[in-house]
Amino acid sequence: MARNVTVATLDPSVQAFGALIIDATAITMEHTPAWIVYALTPVLWQAGCAADLQLVHLGTQVLNSRTEETPCSGQTLWGRDADDAVTGVAWDWVELRQGVVAMSDPFGVVTNLRLIDAQGDVLPMRQAALHLHQLVHALPWQSQVRRALYQPAEGGYML
Repeated sequence: MARNVTVATLDPSVQAFGALIIDATAITMEHTPAWIVYALTPVLWQAGCAADLQLVHLGTQVLNSRTEETPCSGQTLWGRDADDAVTGVAWDWVELRQGVVAMSDPFGVVTNLRLIDAQGDVLPMRQAALHLHQLVHALPWQSQVRRALYQPAEGGYML
């Protein structure tokens, strides 16, 4: 079961101006837009061991409802709260037809993970993307997205 993880918030005094101020004491990850994982402290992780992260589903948001012209789409957020670091992985999805969902952009995975090779060097983004796709593929994310599509929750996120 996912725990509440404090991540970030907008300072109320500057929200009206659209400025983002990170305050890592205010809200939980499950109510946070998926892109906020960029604000988390980077986590170095061995590329070949990405599956060992044991990520849990933190939330799925339906951003656009299905119409005749546009498919349903949204974001899903997965993470891990370990004693040493908080890890987040998120991506956009689209419903291709009823009940069939796919990643919107294979290179659009948002994460604070920095995958490293055997020598400890951070992998280039394109190379890291291959490992991230394997990680995403191993997660039961599509069933969580379908759950959010057909059992929507208040506030936009389905936990």
